[in-house]
Amino acid sequence: MTKEYSPDRLDIKAFAQAGGHLSGHDSLLKYERLAQEAKGLHPDLLVDWKAVSEIRPEAGGPGQIWLHLSVHASFPMECQRCLTPVDVPLDVERSFRFVADEATAEALDEECDEDLLALSREFDLRELIEDELLMALPVVPRHEECPTSVPLASSNDDFEVANSEKPNPFAALAALRKDGKGT
Repeated sequence: MTKEYSPDRLDIKAFAQAGGHLSGHDSLLKYERLAQEAKGLHPDLLVDWKAVSEIRPEAGGPGQIWLHLSVHASFPMECQRCLTPVDVPLDVERSFRFVADEATAEALDEECDEDLLALSREFDLRELIEDELLMALPVVPRHEECPTSVPLASSNDDFEVANSEKPNPFAALAALRKDGKGT
């Protein structure tokens, strides 16, 4: 008999002991913070993910619990060059080692290269997926090649006309000096 595991309340140790595999094809709407970032551009976006667990043997110990996560999505953002929508591909491949508790994870964090998480009987895998996708979002999203032409000038004719009509604030000071009233 195989046990069903829920990504919302995952017993990590039991999942690893069973050599568990989970995968999903979720709607963006299952990830509240990520959906807010999308600003309603594509509510029908899908997030494909796969989680595989294992226990790596450890000399003189019960073994290390690992979770390997793979996530793929195409995320809608606004191109910072042409200001039109752009679908940004997001690919996350990460592995996490689980330790007894938060204190242990914090203590080992400085000396370990791997990502450490606290062992839990009700681990929220979708929250981890959402965190990883949020961290993978580009700071400056843009098209490889914008679909519309992008004006590359720092000013336009309207700006130049408005600038020429603006009086020089130092002209009044110069007039005072010419009248002999200034020093």
